[in-house]
Amino acid sequence: MMTKIKPHEKFEGIYWAILEDESERLATVNLAPGAKVYGERLISEEEVEYRIWDPFRSKLAAIILKGAQNIPIKPNSKILYLGAGSGTTCSHVSDIVGKNGVVYCVEFAPRVVRDLVTVCEQRPNMIPILADATNPNQYKYLVEEVDVIYQDVAQPVQAGILVKNAEFFLRKNGFCMLMIKARSIDVTKEPSQVFKSEISTLEQKFSIIEVRHLEPFEKDHAGVVGKLTK
Repeated sequence: MMTKIKPHEKFEGIYWAILEDESERLATVNLAPGAKVYGERLISEEEVEYRIWDPFRSKLAAIILKGAQNIPIKPNSKILYLGAGSGTTCSHVSDIVGKNGVVYCVEFAPRVVRDLVTVCEQRPNMIPILADATNPNQYKYLVEEVDVIYQDVAQPVQAGILVKNAEFFLRKNGFCMLMIKARSIDVTKEPSQVFKSEISTLEQKFSIIEVRHLEPFEKDHAGVVGKLTK
């Protein structure tokens, strides 16, 4: 059996790849044909190259596979990505938003940013920013108003960081996606308590659309989607 590609039934810019063993995997169109970011498989159909998207390496892929009904990252979107790391998930976001979208990639660790810059060099819609997401003043002149803030940082005040960045950069009625890492916030509390507390902080500015726990892809993690209301 040859591999086949079909559009995701809910989310524009995201695809299903049906592999030789008939398993289905998430995929995105490769904005940098021929280039891999983290060793992912590349497959081609009708002269279009797709990248298999690993949910064990990307919480965005994980929340989609856990049944998320609302993924606000779309073609042509402007995204502020906090905690960009070396660019694994950012690169798939880059694929989704396409050439007319933009991904502002904020990362604090200089060593990691060097890897991120390599990815961004192949993708003109990705802008690497070496900065601390807890201090949006550091990059307020580099980032325009965005449609979505996606955050994946290992900090004790994760929701607070997102709320602060929303005040600077998120458009009216814009969206957030927060990947809560319970063990980075408080190892003494049950993850469910941590999730509840962080969601309460988000509710200062956002209406919570949905919450998905990310097991088995990530332990003690939850993904939250919200819409700006204040």
